[in-house]
Amino acid sequence: MANMCFNIPSLMFTMMYIISRLMSIVGAPREWTRLLPHELQSLDLSHRMSFDEHLINHASTDFGNLVKSIPAAVLNPISIDDIVSLVRFSYNSQSTFAIAPRGHGHSIRGQAMAADGVVVDMRSLKGNADRIRVSASTEFGGWVDVGGEQLWIDVLHACLERGLAPKTWTDYLYLTVGGTLSNAGISGQTFLHGPQISNVLEMDVITGRGEMVTCNKHMNSDLFYAVLGGLGQFGIITRARIALSAAPKRVKWVRMLYHDFFAFTRDQEHLISIKGLDYLEGSVMMDQSPANNWRSSFFSPSDHPRVTSLASKHGVIYCLEVAKYYNHPSIDSIDEEMELLFDGLEYASNFKFKKDVSYENFLNRVRNGELELQKKGLWDVPHPWLNLFVPKSQISEFNSGVFEGILSKNGTNGPMLIYPMNKNKWDERTSAIIPDEEIFYTIGLLHSSGLDDWEYLEDKNKEILQYCVKAGIKVKQYLPHYKNKADWMNHFGLKWELFQTRKIKFDPKAILSPGQGIFN
Repeated sequence: MANMCFNIPSLMFTMMYIISRLMSIVGAPREWTRLLPHELQSLDLSHRMSFDEHLINHASTDFGNLVKSIPAAVLNPISIDDIVSLVRFSYNSQSTFAIAPRGHGHSIRGQAMAADGVVVDMRSLKGNADRIRVSASTEFGGWVDVGGEQLWIDVLHACLERGLAPKTWTDYLYLTVGGTLSNAGISGQTFLHGPQISNVLEMDVITGRGEMVTCNKHMNSDLFYAVLGGLGQFGIITRARIALSAAPKRVKWVRMLYHDFFAFTRDQEHLISIKGLDYLEGSVMMDQSPANNWRSSFFSPSDHPRVTSLASKHGVIYCLEVAKYYNHPSIDSIDEEMELLFDGLEYASNFKFKKDVSYENFLNRVRNGELELQKKGLWDVPHPWLNLFVPKSQISEFNSGVFEGILSKNGTNGPMLIYPMNKNKWDERTSAIIPDEEIFYTIGLLHSSGLDDWEYLEDKNKEILQYCVKAGIKVKQYLPHYKNKADWMNHFGLKWELFQTRKIKFDPKAILSPGQGIFN
């Protein structure tokens, strides 16, 4: 008895310590009354609401590393019903709070954040069964039903097992399906198959009213087109049905260098107007730029001196990058087919480089660069990126003012992309915004910086945008970021009224994706 009495205080102390640690993980009750409605505790999902400091901090930042916005809590859903219940509760509550779905957190300026609200960690759904289901069809090629939280790399692997693949991609595959479809999803296949949002057959969406809605071009079509490219303003994508086609086995991958911008753009526009290529992108290199960058290690070490020498000689050079997919039976004819496509192109003499790689390695080419930067601790640095769409009629003026002007004088740190797209491959009924010309160029200034000098690159971005305004270049931002309503209205132009009407219809209390700063 004496021994039992002696151990009771010790046992109680141990139990209290364990309870306190558990509460620190899921959050002490006092946290509920500080920012979120107390009644939220009554929901079953309350046990999956976390106030853990580490999770809160993780949800307060993103890949851009430029913005910090602290949520009240993070929801780790185990089912779609958890998300529906959360949104419905906020919509019906007198104390409405903001909700932002977060996938891989690859936004640049806090678009997946919810200050004082709830960030939904969509990755928590990844472990659920049947979140990627491939359906083959001899007539249509097939489709894949994918959870919005799934990474495109996992979609690729699941589809390749059935000999199929989506038609169009992003350059980086470690992004979520819901995330890219909320923007557009572009890459070197866009000129041919359109952006990813042009290849969606159907979706399941949780609206800002907390309603689960299945939508496609014929059923609930207004929501379908609103969500595609809608920046997360109208609903949370929980399932998307993506069109598939037969997957090739191999890729002929070619790069050609130019020092004449007119020849570079003329050849790009010619190649996207004819049949034969499956992928086309372009990039810019400047004096003292490395031959390779984190996006690609295409050039072999033996080619580096020639490439950098050409850049040093001309100050600014341009790289045309193309690919043609094929299967093993056509291996004998693929080189000849490529040469016919290149007939008449005016790239710099003897500056054509070839590679032959597997289809999967080609699509996943950016991953190796990412892993190398992670090893060096250079991946989680600020990324003040600027992505623009520029009308074809003004691309030469953009080049002279930005590439040969602002950036050549001050330098940059990161890849610079420039390649054309065809407007007729985009569906104007979606929320995505593009220039009003049949051909327009995408510009990607993918800056990386140290922790203390990113504001310098931000100033350069502002200088570029100001130059475009003064020069009358009608650019549209991709992955847009504005700080006031007037700029958002200007961005959407004639679509603003429709965009606003759809917001009132599907998210009237402006609960969803407040980090975009459009209606909040």
